[in-house]
Amino acid sequence: MTQKISALNKKESSWSGRFNEPVAELVKKYTASVGFDYRLATFDIQGSIAHAQMLGAQKIISLDDVKSIELGLAEILQEIEAGQFEWLLDLEDVHLNIEKCLTDKIGDAGKRLHTGRSRNDQVTTDVRLWLRATTDYVVSGLGNLQASLLDLAEAHFDTVMPGFTHLQVAQPVTFGHHLMAYVEMLKRDVERFQDCKKRMNKLPLGAAALAGTSYPIDRELVAKKLGFDGVCENSLDAVSDRDFAIEFTFAASLVMTHLSRLSEELILWSSPRFAFIDIADRFCTGSSIMPQKKNPDVPELVRGKTGRVYGHLTALLTLMKGQPLAYNKDNQEDKEPLFDTADTLLVTLEIYADMLRLPVIENGVVVKAGFTVNKEAMRQAASEGFATATDLADYLVKKGMPFRDAHEAVALAVRHAVDKKVDLSDLPLATLQQFASEISQDVYAVLTLEGSLNSRNHIGGTAPVQVKAAIARARAIKM
Repeated sequence: MTQKISALNKKESSWSGRFNEPVAELVKKYTASVGFDYRLATFDIQGSIAHAQMLGAQKIISLDDVKSIELGLAEILQEIEAGQFEWLLDLEDVHLNIEKCLTDKIGDAGKRLHTGRSRNDQVTTDVRLWLRATTDYVVSGLGNLQASLLDLAEAHFDTVMPGFTHLQVAQPVTFGHHLMAYVEMLKRDVERFQDCKKRMNKLPLGAAALAGTSYPIDRELVAKKLGFDGVCENSLDAVSDRDFAIEFTFAASLVMTHLSRLSEELILWSSPRFAFIDIADRFCTGSSIMPQKKNPDVPELVRGKTGRVYGHLTALLTLMKGQPLAYNKDNQEDKEPLFDTADTLLVTLEIYADMLRLPVIENGVVVKAGFTVNKEAMRQAASEGFATATDLADYLVKKGMPFRDAHEAVALAVRHAVDKKVDLSDLPLATLQQFASEISQDVYAVLTLEGSLNSRNHIGGTAPVQVKAAIARARAIKM
């Protein structure tokens, strides 16, 4: 929603009677927030309508005034949505701009709207309403990304790849199993946002400036009208609390952490040294000088934007750490980092859900490129680095050898294979028996990649049958 921000030449504000001179032009620009908080306009109007209806129900203002306020705010909302509303810098913020326009349209009834409230409780109500809706968008975006990962995991539930520790080949896993690790991370992310929403969904309105109001208001009625679960029960805390914004940004930072980890893997896997995957061209760029280059710009930018979101979290924590109760002008600085965090997260989720989709195939022809996997390269990498060494140790333990002895015997066998430049499965039976007499012909079934995978047949294991079961469980959860 792009809006025009204009200057107002005449001296006009909601508090000018107290002062002997107008605010300096530089100070106006420095202190005004309308340049970014205009995006709260829809929620400001929602809150104002609910507040006006409560004032009418409590006979604090007349029902005729309530009707005028409703009609005036509806007209203003139409102008805002059409991009026809003129935001005035001299009116500081979204609240005073809407209130001034309303008063111009309906007269004294517009001036009565602010009865029993302050901008202090008004702004935090608006931000909570906006953030509540934004949280729902985030949860939906996480669900879309999970769906893409599940489709990809299902297509590769038995595709062999090396599992790594210390970025060294460790044990064979399936690509589907690897992807399901990220599904688990995103599931926790969804739970965090849902939990965060519970605490943000309390109504501050009615706390007024800091101490409540002397008018006979009905806060529970306003909470019900706006869909809040209840009211903030301490007026000082209600106007000064920004925990909900910090908590949202923390949850967003964790999502970006998870996506940054995935990004690092995508960058590695798409390089010719790995050649595990190919990211569709529409998510990559070339080089201005090297014509052969295909750069994974999206994953690289996600890695970079993760630091950006971390910075916003640090900014919000620092913003709040030294503030005495109750509201302080510092809190105006909560919105830009919060807005940018949400914007960054939402677009990242959207682009990743698209980037990780399978190719679209019609009549056997790829009509839209997607995320493709080089199964052969993955399998070849899994066959290097003695990925089944642990399976050989487990085999010896099952034959009666203590694990530490089995570990040593296999280590010696690996050293011999390294010297011979072959895999363990390439060593003759007689050679293997030099390291452990318990080894017999059935060892070669253990040393295969499929044998290694299938042996880990328990919940959470990488056996293909367990990967399929994990996918089914994840699909059964309403995302």
